[in-house]
Amino acid sequence: MFRVFRTDWYEKKLKKLSSKEQERIKNIEQELKKSPYGGKPLGYDFFREKKFNGKRLYFLVYEFHKAIFLITISDKKAQQNVIDLIKANLDVFKEQLEKILNNL
Repeated sequence: MFRVFRTDWYEKKLKKLSSKEQERIKNIEQELKKSPYGGKPLGYDFFREKKFNGKRLYFLVYEFHKAIFLITISDKKAQQNVIDLIKANLDVFKEQLEKILNNL
């Protein structure tokens, strides 16, 4: 089973959502632990999005670490900008996750 970790960016976006949407996201996180490649791939097999209520949850799957790193949540309007930003910073996100894992 995979472990799920969150970026600060993700946490900020999550707090802005309604409690009903937050509950839906918690269910998605539990699903991802069992099925990490759920959702739609975005250019790479390990970079994916999961849609819910008109929003998108972006995450990276790290098979080596058996970890899912939840990056952010956005709406359709910001979709391409968010995807481009994440792709441009894949190394940064990998370093962040490795720091989290080293501190466990």
